[in-house]
Amino acid sequence: MNAARSRVASIPTWAWLAAIVALSSALRMALAGRTASPWIMVDELIYSELGKSFASGGNFLVRGVSSTGYGLVYPVVIAPAFGLFRSVPDAYLVAKLTNAVVMSLAAIPTYFLARRLLAPALSLAAAVLAVSIPSMLYTETLMTENAFYPLFVLAVLVLVLTLEQPTARRQVLLLVVCATCFATRAQAVALVGAALVAPVLHGLIERDARARLRRFATLYGIAGALVVLALAATLARGRSPLTLLGAYRAATGAGYSAAEVGRYLLWHVAELDLYVGVVGAAALLAMWLAPRSLSSGARAFVAATLPVTVLLLAEVSVFASRQSLRIEERNDFYIAPLAVIAMLGLLARDVVPTSRRVLVAAALVAGVLPVAIPFARFVNTSAVSDTLGLLPWWWLQDQGIHFGPLRLVALAVGLVAGAAFVAVPRRYAVVFPALGLVYFVLASAVVENGRHGIHQASAGALFAGIRMPHPDWIDRTVGRDADVAFLWHYTGETRPLWNNEFFSRSIQTVYTLDGPDPADGGLPETPVHERGDGTLITAATAAAPPSVTYAVSYVDIAGTPLARDAQLGLALYRVDGPLVILTRVAGVFPDTWGGQVVTYRRVHCTGGAISVRVGTDEHLFSSAQTVTVTDRGKFVRTIVIPPAEQPIVRVPLRPDANATCTLRFAADRTRVPGRGDTRRLGAHYYSFDYSK
Repeated sequence: MNAARSRVASIPTWAWLAAIVALSSALRMALAGRTASPWIMVDELIYSELGKSFASGGNFLVRGVSSTGYGLVYPVVIAPAFGLFRSVPDAYLVAKLTNAVVMSLAAIPTYFLARRLLAPALSLAAAVLAVSIPSMLYTETLMTENAFYPLFVLAVLVLVLTLEQPTARRQVLLLVVCATCFATRAQAVALVGAALVAPVLHGLIERDARARLRRFATLYGIAGALVVLALAATLARGRSPLTLLGAYRAATGAGYSAAEVGRYLLWHVAELDLYVGVVGAAALLAMWLAPRSLSSGARAFVAATLPVTVLLLAEVSVFASRQSLRIEERNDFYIAPLAVIAMLGLLARDVVPTSRRVLVAAALVAGVLPVAIPFARFVNTSAVSDTLGLLPWWWLQDQGIHFGPLRLVALAVGLVAGAAFVAVPRRYAVVFPALGLVYFVLASAVVENGRHGIHQASAGALFAGIRMPHPDWIDRTVGRDADVAFLWHYTGETRPLWNNEFFSRSIQTVYTLDGPDPADGGLPETPVHERGDGTLITAATAAAPPSVTYAVSYVDIAGTPLARDAQLGLALYRVDGPLVILTRVAGVFPDTWGGQVVTYRRVHCTGGAISVRVGTDEHLFSSAQTVTVTDRGKFVRTIVIPPAEQPIVRVPLRPDANATCTLRFAADRTRVPGRGDTRRLGAHYYSFDYSK
């Protein structure tokens, strides 16, 4: 036994860290293949476009337009994948493999941050826990979390080192790391604020604030100069200083309520407390409550982590209270390693206070906080992308525990964990990191593979956006260097646009026919309008319609069909000229329901027929629905739609003197669904397929 311990002890630290990073990367790589499609949209589309652009020309373009509103570090990280692999599905997989390594690197700064307080073995345990949290599953997405997580922990490490020894070199390094974090996510402005506040707090803890602040002249001098230069440069270009916040500028708008921000702050703190397993939060809070009883390294840790946590949570809560209206855990889970280190501090000397009063106070706060989470409000589909810590609780709700009792279950879990934090002797505190690891693993399993997990979200996104055997079917048909336009009109489901654009390098331009995409996050688009003859024109070209080579469209357009995603109604055409819409359908809602009357019109019509796939809802129509088809007032045929069936009916077309074919579909009965839906509905019109 002693020989085995000696052999283990002889293994160098770098080897252990390398093994942790390698094993974490391997696990994440194994899971990468389970994600069939991006599903956090439009974020993943934007970062993939930025990565493609940087790989091809060193620019940051989205749909050919320069974009400075998003972090640039992460697109640079994944750019090699898109540069080395022309096939987007292959590049997508390699980008996720890159994520696996990059995010797993968080283990390294976590280890060295923990070493400021803990022995090597405990610091290695902290590294393991840091790459075991459920949010590591973001490696399966093309999101900035992958790069920001290790950079965030690195920034906290450098901040602690700078507080311990505020040399000019370390202060400059701190600013460089914070700037890199900011270039990854503008959210890192909270880190800049924390770097400026931490020396003051450290001085108050050490009771030498005046002398200590003089040692930070380099930090404050450079930071002040950079702020002045940035503001001057922005104003000189005629821009608002708020543009420096990039995509987060929306968080600076007016109309915030202090009470609402306070509620969101409480909810974010409570959810993060639950996310880290309560004990870690209690240990971190205890350190903050009594820093002067701790070692010098722990005091520096407190001075750094307190402003980082407070400012980050405040920033996220302000944003969420008006912009997203949900708990944005994916913007604050970066705090988890700090709580993990504090929890492991229970096994060390002079890291977590021993005062009974402090421990009880911390345990009480951390134990009660989970009851503040309004599960009924936040356990929904938004949690799948933004609040992974709530998905295990959604699983419990699926087992029959309703949201009301669920809050009591959360309270009971919190109080038990808090009581254990106080009652378990320090010599047995190893149970906490062991249980924490089990908790992270089980939670990750639910998040990744549960009924509401990432795997299902990804599969659902692909099903909603592409039904072809190969997601890059457009590139495979016309080549990756072709110039394809996507003609989009509001249909209620933007996945076909986003997913096909993601997987197809050849899609260069997006034309919007019926107004802008309401959920695209402001992506560049080219609005077009339809002339009487079906030709599409833009405001810029006026009477001269834009000329395109290939186009993808939901509706029939003039050209040669090359390929078709029949289940979604998308077709790829060779156009070689202006875009001309041949068919228009009026009276059909975005969810394919039609009102009492639906009209089909086709210009440049020489005859032929359309195959119409129709249906109803057996809950609205318990008996067969009848639809009468007429052509310019003349009866054509009757369509009978039995409940729960989707018959396909062929209807002939007859052109008028203007080469226009028009059909009118009139439902015999209509029903109002209720529950807030006041529409009068007649039948589903799933597709209109033309054939000669």
